[in-house]
Amino acid sequence: MKKIFLSISAIFIFLFSFSQKIDKIINVAEVERIEKILSADDMQGRRTFTTGIDKAADFIESEFSKNKLKYFGNEKSYLQNFVMTKIKSQEITGMLDNDSLNASNVAVNTTSAEININSFANYEVVKVKKEDDLFKIISPLLTQGKNLLILIDTAHTKRFKNLKQYVGNSKFQSSSSQLFILTSNQNPTSIKLQIRNEITEQKLKNVVGILPGKSKKDEYVIFSGHYDHLGIGKPNNEQDSIFNGANDDAAGTTAMIVLSKYFSHLKGKNERTIIFVAFTAEEVGGFGSSYFSKQLNADKIVAMFNIEMIGTESKWGTSSAYITGFEKSNMGKILQDNLADSKFKFEPDPYPQQNLFYRSDNATLAALGVPAHTISTSKMDSEKFYHTLNDEIETLDMINMTEIIKAIALSSKSIVSGKDTPSRVEKQK
Repeated sequence: MKKIFLSISAIFIFLFSFSQKIDKIINVAEVERIEKILSADDMQGRRTFTTGIDKAADFIESEFSKNKLKYFGNEKSYLQNFVMTKIKSQEITGMLDNDSLNASNVAVNTTSAEININSFANYEVVKVKKEDDLFKIISPLLTQGKNLLILIDTAHTKRFKNLKQYVGNSKFQSSSSQLFILTSNQNPTSIKLQIRNEITEQKLKNVVGILPGKSKKDEYVIFSGHYDHLGIGKPNNEQDSIFNGANDDAAGTTAMIVLSKYFSHLKGKNERTIIFVAFTAEEVGGFGSSYFSKQLNADKIVAMFNIEMIGTESKWGTSSAYITGFEKSNMGKILQDNLADSKFKFEPDPYPQQNLFYRSDNATLAALGVPAHTISTSKMDSEKFYHTLNDEIETLDMINMTEIIKAIALSSKSIVSGKDTPSRVEKQK
Protein backbone atom coordinates (compact mmCIF):
# COMPACT_ATOMS: atom_id res chain seq x y z
CA MET A 1 0.00 0.00 0.00
CA LYS A 2 2.91 2.28 0.90
CA LYS A 3 4.56 1.56 -2.49
CA ILE A 4 1.34 2.42 -4.32
CA PHE A 5 1.07 5.66 -2.38
CA LEU A 6 4.67 6.57 -3.19
CA SER A 7 4.11 5.80 -6.88
CA ILE A 8 1.00 7.95 -7.02
CA SER A 9 2.87 10.72 -5.20
CA ALA A 10 5.76 10.52 -7.69
CA ILE A 11 3.38 10.79 -10.63
CA PHE A 12 1.62 13.75 -9.03
CA ILE A 13 4.92 15.53 -8.36
CA PHE A 14 6.05 14.89 -11.97
CA LEU A 15 2.83 16.24 -13.44
CA PHE A 16 2.88 19.22 -11.11
CA SER A 17 6.51 20.06 -11.94
CA PHE A 18 5.77 19.66 -15.67
CA SER A 19 2.87 22.07 -15.34
CA GLN A 20 5.11 24.50 -13.47
CA LYS A 21 7.79 24.16 -16.14
CA ILE A 22 5.47 24.98 -19.03
CA ASP A 23 4.12 28.00 -17.15
CA LYS A 24 7.65 29.28 -16.65
CA ILE A 25 8.32 29.14 -20.39
CA ILE A 26 4.91 29.79 -21.94
CA ASN A 27 3.43 32.69 -20.01
CA VAL A 28 1.67 35.95 -20.76
CA ALA A 29 4.73 38.10 -20.12
CA GLU A 30 6.86 36.20 -22.62
CA VAL A 31 4.11 35.97 -25.23
CA GLU A 32 3.39 39.70 -24.90
CA ARG A 33 7.10 40.59 -25.13
CA ILE A 34 7.49 38.89 -28.51
CA GLU A 35 4.11 39.97 -29.88
CA LYS A 36 4.77 43.59 -28.95
CA ILE A 37 8.09 43.66 -30.83
CA LEU A 38 6.74 41.98 -33.97
CA SER A 39 3.68 44.24 -34.21
CA ALA A 40 5.43 47.49 -33.26
CA ASP A 41 5.25 50.54 -35.51
CA ASP A 42 8.98 50.39 -36.23
CA MET A 43 8.44 47.10 -38.10
CA GLN A 44 6.52 49.24 -40.64
CA GLY A 45 3.86 46.57 -41.19
CA ARG A 46 6.42 43.92 -42.27
CA ARG A 47 5.61 44.25 -45.95
CA THR A 48 7.49 41.94 -48.31
CA PHE A 49 10.60 43.54 -49.91
CA THR A 50 10.90 46.31 -47.27
CA THR A 51 13.36 47.17 -44.50
CA GLY A 52 10.55 46.54 -42.02
CA ILE A 53 10.32 42.85 -42.81
CA ASP A 54 14.11 42.59 -42.75
CA LYS A 55 14.07 43.98 -39.22
CA ALA A 56 11.45 41.38 -38.23
CA ALA A 57 13.61 38.61 -39.72
CA ASP A 58 16.59 39.82 -37.68
CA PHE A 59 14.51 39.69 -34.50
CA ILE A 60 13.23 36.16 -35.19
CA GLU A 61 16.79 35.08 -35.95
CA SER A 62 17.97 36.45 -32.60
CA GLU A 63 15.21 34.53 -30.78
CA PHE A 64 16.18 31.29 -32.52
CA SER A 65 19.77 31.87 -31.47
CA LYS A 66 18.75 32.42 -27.82
CA ASN A 67 16.73 29.21 -27.99
CA LYS A 68 19.83 27.37 -29.28
CA LEU A 69 18.24 26.03 -32.44
CA LYS A 70 20.43 24.52 -35.15
CA TYR A 71 20.60 25.70 -38.75
CA PHE A 72 18.42 23.99 -41.33
CA GLY A 73 20.13 21.66 -43.81
CA ASN A 74 23.27 23.20 -45.28
CA GLU A 75 22.34 26.79 -44.40
CA LYS A 76 25.01 28.95 -42.76
CA SER A 77 22.49 30.96 -40.76
CA TYR A 78 18.82 30.84 -39.81
CA LEU A 79 17.97 32.76 -42.98
CA GLN A 80 16.75 30.72 -45.95
CA ASN A 81 17.36 33.08 -48.86
CA PHE A 82 15.74 32.77 -52.27
CA VAL A 83 14.98 34.96 -55.27
CA MET A 84 11.76 35.85 -57.03
CA THR A 85 11.40 37.41 -60.48
CA LYS A 86 9.09 40.32 -61.21
CA ILE A 87 8.26 41.43 -64.75
CA LYS A 88 6.85 44.64 -66.08
CA SER A 89 5.66 44.60 -69.67
CA GLN A 90 7.35 47.31 -71.73
CA GLU A 91 5.89 46.43 -75.11
CA ILE A 92 3.11 44.13 -76.34
CA THR A 93 2.26 44.19 -80.05
CA GLY A 94 0.81 41.71 -82.52
CA MET A 95 -2.19 40.33 -84.36
CA LEU A 96 -4.63 37.47 -83.78
CA ASP A 97 -6.02 36.97 -87.28
CA ASN A 98 -7.18 40.53 -88.06
CA ASP A 99 -7.46 41.72 -84.45
CA SER A 100 -4.74 43.84 -82.82
CA LEU A 101 -3.00 42.53 -79.71
CA ASN A 102 -1.71 44.98 -77.10
CA ALA A 103 -1.41 45.59 -73.35
CA SER A 104 -5.19 45.98 -72.98
CA ASN A 105 -6.06 42.45 -74.18
CA VAL A 106 -2.90 40.43 -73.42
CA ALA A 107 -1.65 39.25 -70.02
CA VAL A 108 1.59 37.35 -69.55
CA ASN A 109 2.74 34.90 -66.89
CA THR A 110 6.45 34.52 -67.59
CA THR A 111 9.97 35.24 -66.35
CA SER A 112 11.36 35.76 -69.87
CA ALA A 113 12.59 39.15 -71.06
CA GLU A 114 11.31 38.58 -74.58
CA ILE A 115 8.67 36.42 -76.27
CA ASN A 116 8.20 36.21 -80.04
CA ILE A 117 5.41 34.04 -81.48
CA ASN A 118 4.67 33.52 -85.14
CA SER A 119 2.48 30.40 -84.90
CA PHE A 120 0.64 28.16 -82.48
CA ALA A 121 3.25 25.42 -82.88
CA ASN A 122 5.00 25.59 -79.50
CA TYR A 123 1.95 26.45 -77.41
CA GLU A 124 -0.94 24.37 -76.15
CA VAL A 125 -4.16 26.30 -76.82
CA VAL A 126 -6.79 26.49 -74.06
CA LYS A 127 -10.19 28.11 -74.54
CA VAL A 128 -12.20 29.81 -71.82
CA LYS A 129 -15.79 30.24 -73.00
CA LYS A 130 -18.21 32.86 -71.73
CA GLU A 131 -20.08 30.34 -69.57
CA ASP A 132 -16.88 29.03 -67.92
CA ASP A 133 -15.55 29.90 -64.45
CA LEU A 134 -12.41 31.81 -65.45
CA PHE A 135 -10.22 31.25 -62.39
CA LYS A 136 -11.37 27.68 -61.88
CA ILE A 137 -9.90 26.86 -65.29
CA ILE A 138 -6.83 29.07 -65.08
CA SER A 139 -5.60 28.41 -61.52
CA PRO A 140 -4.38 24.83 -62.10
CA LEU A 141 -2.80 25.82 -65.43
CA LEU A 142 -0.39 28.23 -63.75
CA THR A 143 1.46 25.43 -61.96
CA GLN A 144 1.77 22.93 -64.83
CA GLY A 145 5.00 24.27 -66.30
CA LYS A 146 3.68 24.30 -69.87
CA ASN A 147 3.73 26.86 -72.66
CA LEU A 148 0.07 27.81 -72.91
CA LEU A 149 -1.92 30.18 -75.09
CA ILE A 150 -5.22 30.81 -73.33
CA LEU A 151 -8.04 32.42 -75.29
CA ILE A 152 -10.51 34.11 -72.95
CA ASP A 153 -13.94 35.17 -74.13
CA THR A 154 -14.66 38.90 -73.79
CA ALA A 155 -17.52 38.07 -71.42
CA HIS A 156 -14.75 37.88 -68.79
CA THR A 157 -13.46 41.43 -69.39
CA LYS A 158 -13.90 42.58 -65.77
CA ARG A 159 -12.12 39.56 -64.30
CA PHE A 160 -9.41 39.82 -66.95
CA LYS A 161 -8.21 43.01 -65.22
CA ASN A 162 -7.76 41.03 -61.99
CA LEU A 163 -5.91 38.35 -63.92
CA LYS A 164 -3.47 40.89 -65.36
CA GLN A 165 -2.68 42.15 -61.89
CA TYR A 166 -2.23 38.61 -60.53
CA VAL A 167 0.16 37.34 -63.21
CA GLY A 168 2.19 40.53 -62.84
CA ASN A 169 3.16 39.55 -59.28
CA SER A 170 6.58 38.19 -58.41
CA LYS A 171 7.16 34.54 -59.31
CA PHE A 172 9.77 31.79 -59.31
CA GLN A 173 12.05 31.50 -62.33
CA SER A 174 10.46 29.29 -65.01
CA SER A 175 11.27 28.17 -68.54
CA SER A 176 7.59 28.14 -69.53
CA SER A 177 5.16 30.96 -70.31
CA GLN A 178 1.38 31.28 -70.18
CA LEU A 179 -0.16 33.93 -72.43
CA PHE A 180 -3.74 35.11 -71.92
CA ILE A 181 -5.62 36.81 -74.76
CA LEU A 182 -9.01 38.46 -74.26
CA THR A 183 -10.85 37.83 -77.53
CA SER A 184 -14.19 36.95 -79.06
CA ASN A 185 -12.29 34.86 -81.64
CA GLN A 186 -12.10 31.38 -80.12
CA ASN A 187 -10.89 29.72 -83.34
CA PRO A 188 -8.04 31.85 -84.74
CA THR A 189 -5.92 30.62 -87.64
CA SER A 190 -2.88 32.86 -87.23
CA ILE A 191 -0.97 34.75 -84.55
CA LYS A 192 1.96 37.11 -84.36
CA LEU A 193 2.92 38.41 -80.95
CA GLN A 194 5.98 40.26 -79.65
CA ILE A 195 6.44 40.92 -75.94
CA ARG A 196 9.29 42.74 -74.24
CA ASN A 197 9.53 42.76 -70.43
CA GLU A 198 11.59 44.54 -67.82
CA ILE A 199 13.00 41.97 -65.37
CA THR A 200 13.65 42.66 -61.69
CA GLU A 201 15.04 40.14 -59.19
CA GLN A 202 13.61 40.36 -55.68
CA LYS A 203 15.25 38.74 -52.66
CA LEU A 204 13.21 37.01 -49.97
CA LYS A 205 13.98 35.00 -46.86
CA ASN A 206 12.29 32.54 -44.56
CA VAL A 207 13.69 32.18 -41.04
CA VAL A 208 14.26 28.51 -40.17
CA GLY A 209 15.72 26.69 -37.17
CA ILE A 210 15.64 23.07 -36.03
CA LEU A 211 15.89 20.86 -32.98
CA PRO A 212 17.41 17.57 -34.25
CA GLY A 213 15.56 14.44 -33.20
CA LYS A 214 17.05 11.37 -31.60
CA SER A 215 15.72 7.97 -32.68
CA LYS A 216 13.64 9.39 -35.56
CA LYS A 217 15.76 12.32 -36.70
CA ASP A 218 14.78 11.83 -40.36
CA GLU A 219 11.10 12.36 -39.54
CA TYR A 220 10.03 15.99 -39.29
CA VAL A 221 7.41 17.94 -37.34
CA ILE A 222 6.94 21.56 -38.43
CA PHE A 223 5.70 24.55 -36.44
CA SER A 224 5.17 27.64 -38.57
CA GLY A 225 3.65 31.09 -38.93
CA HIS A 226 4.07 33.82 -41.52
CA TYR A 227 5.84 37.00 -40.45
CA ASP A 228 4.97 39.26 -43.39
CA HIS A 229 1.98 41.61 -43.48
CA LEU A 230 0.62 44.53 -45.51
CA GLY A 231 3.04 47.36 -44.73
CA ILE A 232 2.00 51.02 -44.77
CA GLY A 233 -1.22 52.38 -46.26
CA LYS A 234 -3.26 55.56 -46.26
CA PRO A 235 -3.89 57.14 -42.83
CA ASN A 236 -7.26 56.46 -41.20
CA ASN A 237 -9.26 58.88 -39.06
CA GLU A 238 -6.75 58.47 -36.23
CA GLN A 239 -3.91 59.23 -38.70
CA ASP A 240 -2.53 55.72 -38.32
CA SER A 241 -1.07 54.41 -41.56
CA ILE A 242 0.71 51.22 -40.39
CA PHE A 243 -0.84 47.78 -40.86
CA ASN A 244 0.71 46.30 -37.70
CA GLY A 245 -0.70 42.82 -38.30
CA ALA A 246 -0.74 41.95 -34.61
CA ASN A 247 -3.15 39.07 -35.15
CA ASP A 248 -2.25 38.44 -38.81
CA ASP A 249 0.22 36.97 -38.27
CA ALA A 250 2.50 38.31 -35.58
CA ALA A 251 0.34 36.15 -33.29
CA GLY A 252 1.18 32.93 -35.15
CA THR A 253 4.85 33.86 -35.43
CA THR A 254 4.95 34.65 -31.72
CA ALA A 255 3.46 31.23 -30.96
CA MET A 256 6.06 29.52 -33.15
CA ILE A 257 8.93 31.35 -31.40
CA VAL A 258 7.58 30.55 -27.93
CA LEU A 259 7.17 26.89 -28.92
CA SER A 260 10.80 26.81 -30.08
CA LYS A 261 11.82 28.01 -26.63
CA TYR A 262 9.57 25.45 -24.93
CA PHE A 263 10.81 22.42 -26.86
CA SER A 264 14.40 23.60 -26.56
CA HIS A 265 14.05 23.65 -22.77
CA LEU A 266 12.84 20.04 -22.80
CA LYS A 267 16.44 19.20 -23.76
CA GLY A 268 16.27 16.37 -26.27
CA LYS A 269 12.85 14.95 -25.44
CA ASN A 270 11.93 15.14 -29.15
CA GLU A 271 12.54 11.82 -30.91
CA ARG A 272 11.56 13.46 -34.21
CA THR A 273 13.31 16.50 -35.64
CA ILE A 274 11.33 19.69 -35.07
CA ILE A 275 11.50 22.48 -37.63
CA PHE A 276 10.47 26.01 -36.67
CA VAL A 277 9.87 28.34 -39.61
CA ALA A 278 8.69 31.91 -40.09
CA PHE A 279 7.44 32.19 -43.66
CA THR A 280 7.73 35.28 -45.80
CA ALA A 281 5.42 36.47 -48.60
CA GLU A 282 2.23 34.69 -47.48
CA GLU A 283 0.21 37.81 -48.17
CA VAL A 284 1.45 38.10 -51.76
CA GLY A 285 1.12 34.49 -52.91
CA GLY A 286 2.55 32.08 -50.32
CA PHE A 287 6.00 32.14 -51.91
CA GLY A 288 7.89 31.47 -48.67
CA SER A 289 6.07 28.23 -47.90
CA SER A 290 6.16 27.22 -51.56
CA TYR A 291 9.95 27.56 -51.67
CA PHE A 292 10.38 25.82 -48.30
CA SER A 293 8.27 22.84 -49.39
CA LYS A 294 10.74 22.14 -52.21
CA GLN A 295 13.65 21.79 -49.76
CA LEU A 296 12.31 18.67 -48.03
CA ASN A 297 11.00 15.26 -48.98
CA ALA A 298 7.30 15.61 -48.17
CA ASP A 299 7.09 11.89 -47.35
CA LYS A 300 9.35 12.48 -44.35
CA ILE A 301 7.20 15.26 -42.89
CA VAL A 302 4.98 13.69 -40.25
CA ALA A 303 2.94 16.76 -39.33
CA MET A 304 2.75 20.52 -39.80
CA PHE A 305 1.28 22.90 -37.22
CA ASN A 306 0.74 26.15 -39.10
CA ILE A 307 -0.43 28.85 -36.70
CA GLU A 308 -2.40 31.80 -38.00
CA MET A 309 -4.38 34.49 -36.18
CA ILE A 310 -4.84 33.12 -32.64
CA GLY A 311 -5.02 36.48 -30.86
CA THR A 312 -8.80 36.74 -30.62
CA GLU A 313 -11.45 34.44 -29.20
CA SER A 314 -12.91 31.81 -31.50
CA LYS A 315 -16.64 31.57 -32.16
CA TRP A 316 -16.82 29.17 -29.18
CA GLY A 317 -15.11 31.61 -26.82
CA THR A 318 -11.88 31.14 -24.89
CA SER A 319 -9.99 27.83 -24.49
CA SER A 320 -10.81 26.78 -28.04
CA ALA A 321 -9.43 26.94 -31.56
CA TYR A 322 -10.22 25.32 -34.88
CA ILE A 323 -8.15 23.20 -37.22
CA THR A 324 -8.55 23.68 -40.96
CA GLY A 325 -9.05 20.45 -42.89
CA PHE A 326 -9.90 18.67 -39.63
CA GLU A 327 -11.59 15.84 -41.53
CA LYS A 328 -8.69 15.29 -43.94
CA SER A 329 -6.48 13.45 -41.42
CA ASN A 330 -6.73 12.20 -37.84
CA MET A 331 -4.27 14.81 -36.56
CA GLY A 332 -7.01 16.83 -34.87
CA LYS A 333 -8.22 13.75 -33.00
CA ILE A 334 -4.68 13.03 -31.79
CA LEU A 335 -4.32 16.56 -30.50
CA GLN A 336 -7.65 16.46 -28.71
CA ASP A 337 -6.92 13.06 -27.18
CA ASN A 338 -3.73 14.52 -25.70
CA LEU A 339 -5.86 17.21 -24.06
CA ALA A 340 -8.36 14.81 -22.57
CA ASP A 341 -7.84 16.22 -19.07
CA SER A 342 -7.97 19.81 -20.26
CA LYS A 343 -10.90 22.15 -20.83
CA PHE A 344 -9.30 23.23 -24.11
CA LYS A 345 -11.02 22.06 -27.30
CA PHE A 346 -9.86 21.84 -30.90
CA GLU A 347 -12.84 22.11 -33.24
CA PRO A 348 -13.29 21.50 -36.98
CA ASP A 349 -13.10 24.57 -39.21
CA PRO A 350 -16.51 26.30 -38.98
CA TYR A 351 -15.98 28.20 -42.24
CA PRO A 352 -15.66 25.46 -44.90
CA GLN A 353 -17.16 27.71 -47.57
CA GLN A 354 -14.08 29.94 -47.31
CA ASN A 355 -11.70 27.08 -48.21
CA LEU A 356 -9.24 28.10 -45.48
CA PHE A 357 -7.36 24.79 -45.70
CA TYR A 358 -5.85 25.94 -49.00
CA ARG A 359 -5.49 29.63 -48.12
CA SER A 360 -2.54 29.58 -45.74
CA ASP A 361 1.04 28.31 -45.62
CA ASN A 362 -0.01 24.74 -44.88
CA ALA A 363 -1.50 24.41 -48.37
CA THR A 364 1.64 23.56 -50.36
CA LEU A 365 2.64 20.65 -48.14
CA ALA A 366 -0.98 19.50 -47.71
CA ALA A 367 -1.22 19.20 -51.49
CA LEU A 368 1.75 16.81 -51.30
CA GLY A 369 -0.02 14.56 -48.79
CA VAL A 370 1.36 15.94 -45.55
CA PRO A 371 -1.05 16.22 -42.60
CA ALA A 372 -0.43 19.97 -42.66
CA HIS A 373 -3.12 21.96 -40.89
CA THR A 374 -3.62 25.55 -39.77
CA ILE A 375 -4.66 26.28 -36.20
CA SER A 376 -6.65 29.50 -35.84
CA THR A 377 -9.31 31.28 -33.82
CA SER A 378 -10.13 33.98 -36.36
CA LYS A 379 -13.85 34.50 -36.90
CA MET A 380 -13.57 34.75 -40.67
CA ASP A 381 -17.18 35.80 -41.11
CA SER A 382 -16.90 38.71 -38.67
CA GLU A 383 -13.27 39.37 -37.64
CA LYS A 384 -13.47 43.11 -37.07
CA PHE A 385 -9.84 44.10 -37.58
CA TYR A 386 -8.75 41.58 -40.25
CA HIS A 387 -6.53 43.37 -42.81
CA THR A 388 -7.25 46.77 -41.27
CA LEU A 389 -5.06 49.46 -39.69
CA ASN A 390 -6.62 48.56 -36.32
CA ASP A 391 -5.06 45.07 -36.11
CA GLU A 392 -2.89 46.10 -33.16
CA ILE A 393 -1.76 44.40 -29.96
CA GLU A 394 -4.39 46.20 -27.88
CA THR A 395 -7.11 44.22 -29.68
CA LEU A 396 -5.65 40.83 -28.69
CA ASP A 397 -6.53 38.62 -25.73
CA MET A 398 -3.02 37.83 -24.50
CA ILE A 399 -4.18 35.48 -21.74
CA ASN A 400 -6.24 33.33 -24.11
CA MET A 401 -3.50 33.44 -26.74
CA THR A 402 -1.04 32.11 -24.17
CA GLU A 403 -3.39 29.25 -23.30
CA ILE A 404 -3.71 28.35 -26.99
CA ILE A 405 0.09 28.14 -27.30
CA LYS A 406 0.21 25.90 -24.23
CA ALA A 407 -2.50 23.69 -25.75
CA ILE A 408 -0.50 23.34 -28.98
CA ALA A 409 2.62 22.44 -26.99
CA LEU A 410 0.89 19.78 -24.89
CA SER A 411 -1.30 18.33 -27.65
CA SER A 412 1.66 17.91 -30.02
CA LYS A 413 3.76 16.01 -27.50
CA SER A 414 2.90 12.50 -28.67
CA ILE A 415 3.67 13.42 -32.29
CA VAL A 416 6.99 15.05 -31.40
CA SER A 417 7.92 12.07 -29.22
CA GLY A 418 7.22 9.62 -32.04
CA LYS A 419 4.36 7.87 -30.28
CA ASP A 420 1.65 9.05 -32.70
CA THR A 421 1.78 9.45 -36.47
CA PRO A 422 -1.12 11.32 -38.10
CA SER A 423 -2.75 9.82 -41.17
CA ARG A 424 -1.80 11.37 -44.51
CA VAL A 425 -3.87 13.91 -46.42
CA GLU A 426 -4.97 12.83 -49.90
CA LYS A 427 -2.54 14.24 -52.45
CA GLN A 428 -3.83 16.71 -54.99
CA LYS A 429 -3.63 15.51 -58.58
